[in-house]
Amino acid sequence: MPSTAAPRLRATRTAPWAAFDPVLVDIGLAGERIVARVRLLLVGLLFLAPLRSALLAPGERENQVGLAVGAGALVLALVMYGMANKGLYRRWFGLATGVIDVTLVSIALTSFLLLDQPHTAVNSKVVFEAYFIAIGATCLRYDRRICWAAGLAALVQYSAIVLYADQHWALNDAAYAPFAYGMFSWSAQGSRLILLFCGAVLAWCIVGRAEELRRLSSIDALTELPNRGYFDQRLSEEMDRARELARPLAVALVDVDRFKQFNDGFGHAAGDAALRAIAQAMRAHGGGDAIVSRYGGEEFAILFPDTTLDAALLRLDRLRRGVAETIVPLSHHTGSHRLTVSVGVAAWPVDGWEADEVVHRADLRLFASKRNGRNRVTGVDDAAVPTPATASPIVRAHA
Repeated sequence: MPSTAAPRLRATRTAPWAAFDPVLVDIGLAGERIVARVRLLLVGLLFLAPLRSALLAPGERENQVGLAVGAGALVLALVMYGMANKGLYRRWFGLATGVIDVTLVSIALTSFLLLDQPHTAVNSKVVFEAYFIAIGATCLRYDRRICWAAGLAALVQYSAIVLYADQHWALNDAAYAPFAYGMFSWSAQGSRLILLFCGAVLAWCIVGRAEELRRLSSIDALTELPNRGYFDQRLSEEMDRARELARPLAVALVDVDRFKQFNDGFGHAAGDAALRAIAQAMRAHGGGDAIVSRYGGEEFAILFPDTTLDAALLRLDRLRRGVAETIVPLSHHTGSHRLTVSVGVAAWPVDGWEADEVVHRADLRLFASKRNGRNRVTGVDDAAVPTPATASPIVRAHA
């Protein structure tokens, strides 16, 4: 079975709007929280200037505009900070906040147009550079689409500001002498737009490289499933989310039955092929929200967010049957082979409050499945050993 890891990594580098990679959700959320804190700090500090001016001279139009813009930006920063801290990171959230960060810079430049200061808007040496801070911050989200969205927003918005200023003011009229911010030049503005584009490209390259390295460190090379380190990290995060939102969570440990005998009889190449075939079957039958990982050797682990123990038992029995029906090709031997799996499953909070307690309970039930005849799912402790005539492949919780 040929590996598809290389094509997937090539797609990461070449497709700027590729599908969102769930492997990077956790660090994307962590990056979003960093951006939210920095955004709130910067907006809060910048808000002090118009606030002070408005208090000293409340009747001046310039101070009123600055205060309104600053207050709006501060409220928006507070809202995004609250959403990020609550873990409300979805596919659209990073895109929205990336564009909003760029838009805040554009609003600051537009405010100069409202104050009849067009040269400050188009030749600013301080506010314009904030675009690069906003675009650079997209690297912390670990989603290349945000880099392009922020870069495109900056290009479109700044172009609109420059075009509007050029059409409504005679920017190089002698009345504006001595041109404290410099005379208007389309050549200079073109250079600024090129720099914005280059900033977006650089951010995309950085995130693409980070995604590739992250994936290489999180994916098992043989089965292309997430590895144990990734599983442990996601389990900890999902456990925290389950406690915070009072939602159920189930964990299953899956072991391939008699895999050592299979490996000894057919060789390690056949064993690798079997593990790849089983991993593919588990991914197909585990369900869309299940996090299937290689736990070590011939053992796998599955995380079921928002899933009760009884619901997990039903899904795992479908998975068990799907694996049992999977044909393992034997390239150096005639014919093919089928393997089965034994499964132990436990759930939070009924089987433990901490992650290691739940995993330990699932491990004990996995051994019970092995003792009781293999090729079965166990979700209750101390299950009686069934006789061959009455053996059931699934031992339900609270049976």
